[in-house]
Amino acid sequence: MARPDDLHEYISFEDPAEQRTWVFDATFLRSNWNCIWGNGCKGILHEDAEHLQQGCCSYGAHFIDDADVQTVVESSARLSPDQWQFHAEGHDGGWTAIDPDGTTTTRVIDGACIFLNRPGFPGGAGCSLHSAALAVGERPLDWKPDVCWQLPLRLHEDTDIHGHVTSTLREWKRRDWGEGGTDFHWWCTESSDAFTGKQKAYQYLRDEIIEFTGPDVYDLLVKQLEKTRSTPLPHPAVRRK
Repeated sequence: MARPDDLHEYISFEDPAEQRTWVFDATFLRSNWNCIWGNGCKGILHEDAEHLQQGCCSYGAHFIDDADVQTVVESSARLSPDQWQFHAEGHDGGWTAIDPDGTTTTRVIDGACIFLNRPGFPGGAGCSLHSAALAVGERPLDWKPDVCWQLPLRLHEDTDIHGHVTSTLREWKRRDWGEGGTDFHWWCTESSDAFTGKQKAYQYLRDEIIEFTGPDVYDLLVKQLEKTRSTPLPHPAVRRK
């Protein structure tokens, strides 16, 4: 029988404080994945769009609830025109839109998210919320829509008939975008180009993982990931290089 192309190892343990089992994609978390926006990221359009420097911001960010929207209400109010290229458009026409299914998203303007500063903008290209948070020494994840800081991690939860929750934290895959994901020219967790970081993903994404799990579970996770009982399985994107 052929070995699967997308082969991952998972680790799991019981949450000491809750009726919950945690399952983690150890292969991805032990890898050297890092975000390469502006440094080789080809974007998520139908063809190579590296020159646009849009990363995964080519579409409006989908908000998960009212609290998610409120986060950006507060953070966007702190942006100045020299930090946000579309400051005037955001204030005049608003920065939200409504999808046909009723989901609130960030507005798309000139082919990408309204919060994305384009190459050549004097205040710097990239997410205006992200860069403004860093400028005042705050965490970008506290300023951005949830989906924006969660990528490339995805948390999926199942509850059995007895109320026990199984929480699985893994890499975000094309399929998680629905049918549109199959049209992407490129996706970062499939490309060896993105597995070049100086830290392991669980270190590089420490704040994001803790936001999902809490600090105690993160500490337990690190202990398991750093055990050397066996040789870790290389990430498929690296094995295919």
